[in-house]
Amino acid sequence: MKHKIHVRGIRCYAFHGCMEEEARIGGTYLVDVGMDTDFTNAAANDELSETIDYCAVQRIVEEEMAIRSKLIEHVGQRIFARMCKEIKGIHQLRVEIHKLSPPIDGDTREVSIVIEG
Repeated sequence: MKHKIHVRGIRCYAFHGCMEEEARIGGTYLVDVGMDTDFTNAAANDELSETIDYCAVQRIVEEEMAIRSKLIEHVGQRIFARMCKEIKGIHQLRVEIHKLSPPIDGDTREVSIVIEG
């Protein structure tokens, strides 16, 4: 049996970007996290300690998004590494960061990066 947990749409206001204006003004980001895991015991025993705590996922994302980086690729890698290190039971992990209304030439809703492994 395969088990997946998704925490989608973690909204963060952050100051990432290569442009000086992005460091001052900031912007809105959405982060999606998908995890393959085994929550058989949690499903049987109704115990949070036997699955992935969504609050821990949100906390890691918020803490890493609060650290300014020029590239969302860099932020994504930090989130990915911390989740692998701090959250037990993840078999596969997917982190996607959406930068809404990026300051690029043209009318673009968002740009995003994905890290999987």
